[in-house]
Amino acid sequence: MEGIIQIRSVLLLLSITMASLTLAVADGVSREEAKELRDEVKDMFYHAFNGYMDHAFPLDELRPLSCAGHDTLGGYALTLIDSLDTLALLGDRQRFSASVEWIGKNLRFDINKTVSLFETTIRVLGGLLSAHLIATDYATGMRVPLYDNQLLNLAEDLARRLLPAFDTPTGIPFGSVNLLHGVDKHESKITSTAGGGTLTLEFGVLSRLTNDPIFEQVTKNAVRGLWARRSKLNLVGAHINVFTGEWTQKDAGIGTSIDSFYEYLLKAYLLFGDEEYLYIFQEAYAAAMHYLYHDPWYVEVNMDSAAIVWPLFNSLQAFWPGLQVLAGDINPAIRTHAAFLSVWRRYGFTPEGFNLASLSVQHGQKSYPLRPELIESTYWLYKATRDPRYLDAGRDMVASLQYGTRCPCGYCHISDVENHQQEDHMESFFLAETVKYLWLLFDLAVGPDNLVENGPYKYIFSTEGHLLPATPQISLVREHCLYYGAYCRSGDLRQTYFVPESDKDKKESNDTGFYESWTKPTYSSDYTTVEPSAVSGLIKGFCPGLNHGQKFGILYAYPTDERHDYETNQVQQKESTTAVQLQSHSVLVLRDQSSDNLLPEDNSSNHNDSQTNESSDTP
Repeated sequence: MEGIIQIRSVLLLLSITMASLTLAVADGVSREEAKELRDEVKDMFYHAFNGYMDHAFPLDELRPLSCAGHDTLGGYALTLIDSLDTLALLGDRQRFSASVEWIGKNLRFDINKTVSLFETTIRVLGGLLSAHLIATDYATGMRVPLYDNQLLNLAEDLARRLLPAFDTPTGIPFGSVNLLHGVDKHESKITSTAGGGTLTLEFGVLSRLTNDPIFEQVTKNAVRGLWARRSKLNLVGAHINVFTGEWTQKDAGIGTSIDSFYEYLLKAYLLFGDEEYLYIFQEAYAAAMHYLYHDPWYVEVNMDSAAIVWPLFNSLQAFWPGLQVLAGDINPAIRTHAAFLSVWRRYGFTPEGFNLASLSVQHGQKSYPLRPELIESTYWLYKATRDPRYLDAGRDMVASLQYGTRCPCGYCHISDVENHQQEDHMESFFLAETVKYLWLLFDLAVGPDNLVENGPYKYIFSTEGHLLPATPQISLVREHCLYYGAYCRSGDLRQTYFVPESDKDKKESNDTGFYESWTKPTYSSDYTTVEPSAVSGLIKGFCPGLNHGQKFGILYAYPTDERHDYETNQVQQKESTTAVQLQSHSVLVLRDQSSDNLLPEDNSSNHNDSQTNESSDTP
């Protein structure tokens, strides 16, 4: 108890110190300077993009110090795919069209490569889908005349090669899959919460574009599988066994290995209008703010007891204020962003870990790999408040990147934020996110002229910064479910976008939380992915007047034993798979409208506290 009190005292003292430091710097960015900074960021993008195209393409990523390339994910021009929608955002029709044409003609996924499910989904699948949606739409101003759905076809082919990863008793996917042979029998059965729960946007969009619900079904089942195994405090751990559902790392936080799980709960609701995601987000967010938030910092706690286990600022936490803006919770976002920004200003960058007890960089976590999270939150807070302090922050970030990370052919990782030592590596997300959010920040200050701010749709940014538009075809605002897994459409969806009468005269604004800036659909896809054999009767929708908890009263999963062995013969595999699928689906409990009863809740808890060395690569 004494140790916890000391930690909380340090956090309070640190918050006061950092707030004072932040308030001490604010010179003000004029409109003319904002324009110059926007142009400078555009030059930063092309310095890195041209360096990649000249020295690394078609390999995955650039080595910016040695001006060479190397494959890091799958050997399929990763950086080019990740950069497509940034090219479109900058209005570069020539390079965007040429890149789309090259990818459509040359990219293939029938290769013997074992890839990360998470990274491949957010970078490659998301990049292809975003570019496809931009290239096919006259309203974006970037339509490619001879384009014939090549990127969509590639995206569908890739996603089908990823589907074997979801063949687990819990529905939570393996972390890696071979694009040619599926999941290796020796593949690790431990995955991160972010890795298993950050797939819904990309796979959901693909389901709507292809009219095949399987992609959305498996990713929604993964979210349900994780949430059903939360603790009684509504907290989730960092790593889980995808076969047994046992948590192998019970540290709960908003950073490494968990971060984008929270992000995609809210964004899946915003993009698809599926209120089940909103319900889970509200429950998860309330628990995070209650147990993890020590104003203005966030700590990691044991998911069962809420005891503090790690008083650390993790650089991946920096996305959180931006997410809070989308959720309409601005005040804590402002305070937390100020605290995080003070760490950047102390070192010139955010280290991967900053110890809140010792007020120093965490040993072994001194690097800055060009991460975008703090920049992303800066953009969202300026968008919400128009407070000039966020332009000041953006200017400081540009200066740090230009002074500390610019290399001969691109931008380098910083291996140690205390001495600014450069490392010969540039992740693709530098072009997909880091410079994108900086450019959007300053363009917003100048008077925005881009498809995000002035385009025909509202856009959701994926966790990789890819632009996913809330078009009628994707949001499906008139869709509802009549039976398991069905898409029940009427007429041409492009002609059925519905705005309630009460909202017709309401001025929409991108500067507020989602409750004000997103038109609520009258209903959306609430179809279940539960197997018919697990629950009797057909689901006809939900009775009006039920709250989210009554509609989506998902209980806790029963403990399960591992019953699936990939070393058995095919007959044994088929029998075992059938058995575990019935069990795993039946524990994700939905209200049965015919009896108005819920299945009994299992209160047992027998989780494994063993640690794993696997870490999420969430950008």
